[in-house]
Amino acid sequence: MASTKMKIKKDKSGGHVVMVLVKHPMETGNRKDKKTGEKVPAHFIQTIVFSHNGQAVAQADLGPAVSKNPLTQILLTSAKSGDKVAVQWTDNKGETGGAEAAIK
Repeated sequence: MASTKMKIKKDKSGGHVVMVLVKHPMETGNRKDKKTGEKVPAHFIQTIVFSHNGQAVAQADLGPAVSKNPLTQILLTSAKSGDKVAVQWTDNKGETGGAEAAIK
């Protein structure tokens, strides 16, 4: 269902910007289905964890107020070519996803 895309760009300051786009519905649980009139169940990302060479360096705690397909980013100032960057997310239904890439 949900897919995760990661892009790493060199920053002007010499660091690397890690951008992550998660295709996720991010339902609040307050919206009603137009056809049935029933509430659409809540379904949103709760946590996104960024790792650099296997060590967690940043965590974002999201909730139902975040828009569909959230885009998050961090700046890694000490990353070098060949370093591994990973992201993992978990939603309120226990679903998980992630992506991994090496810095070029």
